[in-house]
Amino acid sequence: MPASQARIVLSTAGAEPQARSIARQLVDERLAACVNIVGPIRSIYRWRDAVENEPEFLLLIKTRASLLGRVERRVIELHSYEVPEVLTLAPSGGSAAYLGWLLESTASKPMRTNASPTRKRGKTGKTAKGGKTG
Repeated sequence: MPASQARIVLSTAGAEPQARSIARQLVDERLAACVNIVGPIRSIYRWRDAVENEPEFLLLIKTRASLLGRVERRVIELHSYEVPEVLTLAPSGGSAAYLGWLLESTASKPMRTNASPTRKRGKTGKTAKGGKTG
């Protein structure tokens, strides 16, 4: 998968349980290969002519360009905000292995490639990305 087919969608949620729920749905439905939840973060924004200052959780949704419309619709359906953030970024590059895994993980039917074993947890107690398990 060339990087030109990958996308990162940004969204925010007002509470961690909602962020986790949205992330899980998107991955379960193969609309996203991975969703990172970062936070809490602080968002300062204008809403209905007032400046708001609220804690939120940032979702970094990794998907493919061809799924953007479906991802946007699903985030809006699952979200409690009247106007949820759905902002798309196009990466200029990425490792071939990661991009292949992203493609496999967002395929409508699971594909068999060499990318899948690299994402599984090993016996060392670390994930393939180097993070601790459990």
